[in-house]
Amino acid sequence: MNKHPMTKEGADALQEELNRLKKIERPRITEAIAEAREHGDLKENAEYHAAREQQGLVEARIKQIESILSHVQIIDVTKLAANGKVVFGATVTLVNLDTEEEVTYRIVGNEEADLKHNKVSVGSPIARALIGKEEGDEIRVQAPSGAIEYEIVQVQYL
Repeated sequence: MNKHPMTKEGADALQEELNRLKKIERPRITEAIAEAREHGDLKENAEYHAAREQQGLVEARIKQIESILSHVQIIDVTKLAANGKVVFGATVTLVNLDTEEEVTYRIVGNEEADLKHNKVSVGSPIARALIGKEEGDEIRVQAPSGAIEYEIVQVQYL
């Protein structure tokens, strides 16, 4: 099975979520199920059915996180010798050549991509265009609205 890249921060966040689900959520739901059972007839017990459904969702998420963590290759970008090139995990500041608008993205693994926090997947068109480039290089990204040209202003390994 192939390993998927993930930043150390992304892996730590998943491990933290896994620990919370196993140590806090799972026992809380088990307790809720036991309490609901004490109320009698399970066929018409909404609290019991809700707790069982929640248990299923938590168990599914635990399995999903364990699967993701078992197939990741954790990359600590601060320890890479990238020599100014854009690599996985790098934080890149770009300027749109048409609008002069500046934007900063961090290139991360598929599981940790979050555009709201400017984290783009390594498989995204913009990340593919950036990988291997350096400060001062210009790139062209094909977006749904058309091609966008950027200049790489800064590459950081945070």
